[in-house]
Amino acid sequence: MRKRSPSPPALPCPGLVRRRGFALGGLLLTIPLLEGCAPAAAQRSQAILPDFADLAERVLPAVVSIAVTGEQRNAEMPPELKGTPFERYFRDRQRRGKQETMGAGSGFVIDPAGFIVTNTHVIGNASRVVVQLRDGTDYPARVIGQDELTDLALLRIEPKAPLAAVTWGSSAAARIGSWVIAAGNPFGLGGSITVGIVSARGREIGAGPFDDFIQTDAAINPGNSGGPLFNQAGEVIGINTAIYSPSGASAGVGFATPSDLARPVIERLLRDGRVDRGWLGVSVADAAPESGRRQGPGVLVAGVEPNSPAARAGMRQGDVVLSVNGEKAESARALVRSVAAVAPGQTVRLQVLRDGTEREFAVQVGRRPIR
Repeated sequence: MRKRSPSPPALPCPGLVRRRGFALGGLLLTIPLLEGCAPAAAQRSQAILPDFADLAERVLPAVVSIAVTGEQRNAEMPPELKGTPFERYFRDRQRRGKQETMGAGSGFVIDPAGFIVTNTHVIGNASRVVVQLRDGTDYPARVIGQDELTDLALLRIEPKAPLAAVTWGSSAAARIGSWVIAAGNPFGLGGSITVGIVSARGREIGAGPFDDFIQTDAAINPGNSGGPLFNQAGEVIGINTAIYSPSGASAGVGFATPSDLARPVIERLLRDGRVDRGWLGVSVADAAPESGRRQGPGVLVAGVEPNSPAARAGMRQGDVVLSVNGEKAESARALVRSVAAVAPGQTVRLQVLRDGTEREFAVQVGRRPIR
């Protein structure tokens, strides 16, 4: 008597299930043949992977391309122009002896009246800045203000009608593994988006004392600088700023300035046209290890600038700052950030170790010079 294999379990497919029998080694095997399952499979795939088409359609009108020109001798071609229609124009200008350089980047509209956020390094010392909207319309732009420490800049154009704008989101709410969308003008190709995840948070890449970057594997290439990094709600949670790339193209390691850091800077640029930061006039370093400890207490003053606030207060090279207004000085980086947050003109109390003795200095904070 032939044994029959047990019936296969029900499959999650709304299509018709047919069975065909095959004789093999005295056993009758039944193999299910599935019909009408392709739509169900597609539905399951769509449930797993998000579709960004609606989001892209909604946010891309607020993403702009930025072109800059300036004067420079023996200028090298910016990498974002290579392989684009601008490459021939650039070379022709160089052959004709023109000392005009070109660059390109990205930005995004934060106010329908024409206020646009980008990176300071996109603008540089440009003599002319032109913003191109999604529909191809060009507008000359005026630089409202820049902040080199966070590499942020605010532009203004005069549009003929209110512009599409995007809103800020909370970068603190972004988790490692969250979907993100980078938009901009890579290699001069405007209106592009790439999709990835948040790879890491709080990255320090040596750009400055305010390093606190979001790392993403969404492809960021030359020309993407200044463009927005969106969450799935279409909110800006970062400004694409830098890439790590041995080849100059995306290696899946990009960095964005978090919105929680950028937003107050942009608001101050919008209000005052500049960001005033506190300044002591000292160069600092983490204190050297002592007695086998990983790091000595406080922050070492490696140098004091003449006529600086610190010099006028009596501070010297070799002093070790233990605390600022009662808050422990954990590192040189933390000290710079805490002083920068103090409004120029205010006085801070520094607890300082000098020759084994603790002293307190009252220092009237100056305005950090723009370098």
